[in-house]
Amino acid sequence: MENQRTAFSAEDVEAFLPAEKIGILASVNPEGLPHITLITSIRANHETQLTFGEFCRGQSKSYIQKNSQTAFMVLTMDKRMWRGTARWMHLRKEGPEYQSYNDLPMFRYNAYFGINTVHYLDLVSVAGPMALPVSSILMATLKTRFSRGASATGNNKRILTPFAESLFNQFGTLKFISYVGSDGFPVLIPLLQCQAADSRRLVFSQSAYRADLSQVPEGKTVAVFCLSMEMADVLVRGTFNGFSRRRGILTGAVDINWVYNSMPPAHGRIYPESPLEPVTEWPDFPRMAG
Repeated sequence: MENQRTAFSAEDVEAFLPAEKIGILASVNPEGLPHITLITSIRANHETQLTFGEFCRGQSKSYIQKNSQTAFMVLTMDKRMWRGTARWMHLRKEGPEYQSYNDLPMFRYNAYFGINTVHYLDLVSVAGPMALPVSSILMATLKTRFSRGASATGNNKRILTPFAESLFNQFGTLKFISYVGSDGFPVLIPLLQCQAADSRRLVFSQSAYRADLSQVPEGKTVAVFCLSMEMADVLVRGTFNGFSRRRGILTGAVDINWVYNSMPPAHGRIYPESPLEPVTEWPDFPRMAG
């Protein structure tokens, strides 16, 4: 990324305040693989610190406590974007930031959940604001749609469910790709043009964010996160197989090998499927005399 800084400006801090924005956090799991999650509560607390509020416990919150290196992206309603890296430092369950989050209308008047924990991250680098290149993304989306039919695997054994496959191919959904860089930090790149060639492969034209996408190492494990404006989302991981010409279009391909549902209340892996096991103990309930 160009024009990186090590501190937020006053304008950055102000721009991050509204709840009506897209916040994305990339982390690294214990196996050294990338993970992406939606964090709309992310804020620039001051010039060198980020915070976000936790109201449900997904895997990313445990990952960042074991490996503090993260990447973030913020997209505001006026189509301005910030990208950066940060290190998780600590968490608190009280204090001014905790109170500030819970005073927001979304949480203050919610009878079912509020912010229970605030996470604090030290800023490493940030770039932005940068305008979303809408015309380039639109052209890349059309190119991807034209080339995706020639990129199908031909394997009819499903990985993505029909719902998840249609989510990737829905016009207007947001997508992001991440891989772990040589410095150990995840790299996070917008990938709005990404689509599903079939249930086993994602494809995308290189013509939007070309410089960033050309740096993704071939053969690397990547994560791709897809989010609709209705907040339906899905996370996949797979192998990036580089770029090749499909119907004359230079097209990148990710062969999927893992799918995760990150939507509350039931976070969990969808593929590979976990075998069903009978429940034989109920530790949260007293044993009944019989």
